[in-house]
Amino acid sequence: MKPDLFQAPDYYLLDDLLTEEHKLVRDSARAWVKKEVSPIIEEYAQRAEFPKQIVKGLGEIGGFGPYIPVEYGGAGLDQISYGLIMQEIERGDSGVRSTSSVQSSLVMYPIWKYGNEEQRMKYLPKLATGEMMGCFGLTEPDYGSNPGGMVTNFKDMGDHYLLNGAKMWISNAPFADIAVVWAKNEEGRIHGLIVERGMEGFSTPETHNKWSLRASATGELIFDNVKVPKENLLPNKSGLGAPLGCLDSARYGIAWGAIGAAMDCYDTALRYSKERIQFDKPIGATQLQQKKLAEMITEITKAQLLTWRLGVLRNEGRATSAQISMAKRNNVDMAINIAREARQMLGGMGITGEYSIMRHMMNLESVITYEGTHDIHLLITGMDVTGFPAFK
Repeated sequence: MKPDLFQAPDYYLLDDLLTEEHKLVRDSARAWVKKEVSPIIEEYAQRAEFPKQIVKGLGEIGGFGPYIPVEYGGAGLDQISYGLIMQEIERGDSGVRSTSSVQSSLVMYPIWKYGNEEQRMKYLPKLATGEMMGCFGLTEPDYGSNPGGMVTNFKDMGDHYLLNGAKMWISNAPFADIAVVWAKNEEGRIHGLIVERGMEGFSTPETHNKWSLRASATGELIFDNVKVPKENLLPNKSGLGAPLGCLDSARYGIAWGAIGAAMDCYDTALRYSKERIQFDKPIGATQLQQKKLAEMITEITKAQLLTWRLGVLRNEGRATSAQISMAKRNNVDMAINIAREARQMLGGMGITGEYSIMRHMMNLESVITYEGTHDIHLLITGMDVTGFPAFK
């Protein structure tokens, strides 16, 4: 078990832009990742198993809904603090960050924003500690980039709703206690429903044989005439804009998280370049390797500036969905390219579990696709600057 020697790059002294609270939150998350995630994550990724024992710790460092108000069990932190926590968790592993950001932005966020007071008090405090875990049901077998085409539906049966359909590629599904499920009513309007484990007809089969996010639990949500109590409908927002609002929050977290993965790959490659001797000198003393490292730190620094500014806009309530799409797309693309370059710098050692790079690279292949693919986010920016939708 190798020690975690990670040192975070800060080429433009961006710590000067952070408050003392921001740095305290980040450093606490960083220390926890070094102690609880780094020593075990390679083993769990190799076994394709989620390390459930870290759930309590994720709650303690603010990994679940850090921006949720204190009265509902959250930490009441700002958006930059949320981003920094996601950065540190994904520095450990994208799959662990997926568990955290799904719980935060796709389960807690809609209950907080779209739920009523009874729903908030019933679920949010337990979700904040990890005593209760959740998942988010939007993507369907035939509807990924076009979620509005969903066929999952519910009917009003008088004293309850009857839910039918299926969702897939759902993080946390195999062990989730609740699912925030998006389905169409009889008029075709999309609503959110809280479905609880144990409801008859509700099952969550696990997805196996993944080459990516192997330390994250992924599954399906199957609804076969599930009776959902009427009080489980989220009352304060409907339509496709409701789940997309949740995805804004999650994509913002991904924009920060991807920087963490990139920083880990860069830091590993930089350290290796100083230690690996070929032709009687460290490979870091050669022009080609310096070119790679210089480009990596440049792209990381640009991404850090992008997300910091986006965090300020989020705190001010001024960030747009299109701005969030730009950051998600840019930063994940940046991270996956750095992972590939870093892997090459390590040569054959780069494919082994002795180093984190190959695991990050495989994970990022999912991150670049989920919550809006690389190409869809490009089209969102294109529509925003031209005014013309070109999705079909």
